[in-house]
Amino acid sequence: MTRRGWLPYLLVIVTAAVSLAGLAVRPATGVSGGTADYVIVAGAAGLRWDDLDPQRTPTLWQEASRGAAGWLSVRSAHHTTCPADGWLTLGAGNFAVWDPDRVTGACAPMSPTLERPDGIGANLPQLASVVRDNADNQPYGAVPGAMAESVRCTVAVGTGAAVAAARPFGRVDRYQPTLPAQPGDLFSRCALSLVDLGTITGSGTARQAQVAAADALLARVLAARPERSLMVIAGVADTDTTARLHVAIAEGPGWDNGWLTSAGTGREGYLQLVDLAPTVLTALGRPAPEGLFSGRTATVADGRAASPADSLLGVHDANERAGAQLGVAGPFFLGLAVVQLLIFLLVVPLMMRARRHAGPTGPTPAAKWLVRGTEVVLIAAGLSIPAALLADAIPWWRADRPGIVFAALTFALIAVGTAAVRLSPLYKRTLWPLGVVAAVALGVVGLDLLTGAELQLNGVAGYSAIEGSRYAGVGSVGLGVLVAGALLVAGWLAQRVRRPWRPVLVVLAGGVTVLLAGSPYLGADPIGAVAVTAGVCAAAAISTGGWLTFPRFAWAAVAGVVVTAGIAATDMHRPELERGSVGRFLAALGDGTAGPAIQRAATSSAHNLDSPLTLLALGGALMIAFAQFSAWGGLNRVFGLHPALRAGLAGVTVTVLVAGVLQGAAFTVAGAAAAVAVPMLVLTTLRVLEHAADRTRPEGETDGPGGPGLVRIPRDRDPAVS
Repeated sequence: MTRRGWLPYLLVIVTAAVSLAGLAVRPATGVSGGTADYVIVAGAAGLRWDDLDPQRTPTLWQEASRGAAGWLSVRSAHHTTCPADGWLTLGAGNFAVWDPDRVTGACAPMSPTLERPDGIGANLPQLASVVRDNADNQPYGAVPGAMAESVRCTVAVGTGAAVAAARPFGRVDRYQPTLPAQPGDLFSRCALSLVDLGTITGSGTARQAQVAAADALLARVLAARPERSLMVIAGVADTDTTARLHVAIAEGPGWDNGWLTSAGTGREGYLQLVDLAPTVLTALGRPAPEGLFSGRTATVADGRAASPADSLLGVHDANERAGAQLGVAGPFFLGLAVVQLLIFLLVVPLMMRARRHAGPTGPTPAAKWLVRGTEVVLIAAGLSIPAALLADAIPWWRADRPGIVFAALTFALIAVGTAAVRLSPLYKRTLWPLGVVAAVALGVVGLDLLTGAELQLNGVAGYSAIEGSRYAGVGSVGLGVLVAGALLVAGWLAQRVRRPWRPVLVVLAGGVTVLLAGSPYLGADPIGAVAVTAGVCAAAAISTGGWLTFPRFAWAAVAGVVVTAGIAATDMHRPELERGSVGRFLAALGDGTAGPAIQRAATSSAHNLDSPLTLLALGGALMIAFAQFSAWGGLNRVFGLHPALRAGLAGVTVTVLVAGVLQGAAFTVAGAAAAVAVPMLVLTTLRVLEHAADRTRPEGETDGPGGPGLVRIPRDRDPAVS
């Protein structure tokens, strides 16, 4: 095998080809709903699934049982989507904002100026300035009224419906402040009608009365609906600063019982507010305005139990879990950042005392119990995020005190994992703790992705469907943990094989990671796949030791460009509505409309800078710098003994930086990776420093009082591999 020097390179090429092939294969999508002659959109700001009841809201319950349904994320261009923002976003088909002022407490009542000069339609004189503000001050390229401009005429009933149905210059074609007692042919006068069912606020009996009124109004709308019409019912907005998931129902020919979904979410049962406008136009057979909509047309997936009680309420209530996640995630990551930074500060004196000197004046070594106790604490810190992911497998969010229950579960899992690593017979081996913790991180995230990313969806260490940034696949935190685990495991294993085979192991681990991050079957994060590709190429280039020379850099760059170009070409050849983020960005770059996308990424990065994960990333970088460049550090010695480990860290660094820039995630990915990698690298450094002053005897000299004799090291192996 060693005579076949071409074999490792062949395996690298095969691994890259298989990874690209895996990214090109896409699963079957949901079934498109039927077309209709008329569409009626009935919206109620604040309407949630737990508002529905078969006795109190029989009409809503019947529509949810007959049609396709799901959870609606009402994210707009505003931090809090108040009713005016929600209706405006619905009409724009893009993230829009009515009033950019910060909301505190409850949303102000929606009271736009409505003029009725002819008694048929209405005018919104404020809308022209709202359109300008969205064009000048928002990064989404939203044009309020884009949906109305795509049809011949619209009917609006109620104030909120007028905001969504108005054309960009403020004209509402046909307007009624309330539904007439005898609607007659009101909903057949135009292909698109919108009805404001009211705003649902508060709690208790007052809220139930508002929902009952909306249900009664919906019953009257249904009684007046024309033949071959599609009914869309949506909770179009929040009513205060507490964000939630809301009701989404589509009922009509071809929209039978099932899960609503879209290519924008990639998750059965989840829909975005911006998906409603393209869904309406597709159902009417009208083309969407080019380049103005951010949403995707909804489709219907089988598998939902007909009764909302069995699919959307009770133990199936995603809003309950997502709300609990938002309340717990911030304190968890802030606590993790503070604890890890304190650990690093306490470890610095140990590192300074751990490096023994050959002379008689060196510092007194720290007590063994203190060093071993610090190792246990570092292992626990490295297992924190994987433990938090596993804790989401248990429904802690249903407890009366969900935060306390989550903390208890996470601490218990950390304790079990730490004990398993510490009590292993192989624990004394230098790289064993690092390799095992990295393997646990890789295994937890990888297994979660292979089983549908259920732990990350609405999970504390995952992403929230309420925030609407991601609904499927690997999130920013998961990507950091996945990459840190995969490349550190690759470096650990590569250190145990002959040098020519080290790039093969790195590329093999990287190929699996690229598939986990970018496969359409697992959530399709092409930007994550591109970032992982860049990191794997850098790691493979220096995995055999030495520096990143120009030939190594050239080969790594060529490999990265080839794989990235393959991902981009695959994405670009898909239909427009099925393209991922890479394909959409390249298409926008080609037609000169990529400016808003770049601005959105910059805005997102600025928003993510206040995350506790930024502290973890910066603190971890400072700790690594101290360990590598200070006189007491010892990390250079670790990398000298284990060059494949240095390659793994280099790959992680490249990946998290590329992902942070391209995804607009700032230091979120880097912070998650640092939370796993830095504690274990510090632990490994402490162990290597304990042997910094070890010496070997000249060859041929026997053991004596001065110490052991020479340990012969094969030329193709590095010392201290174990």
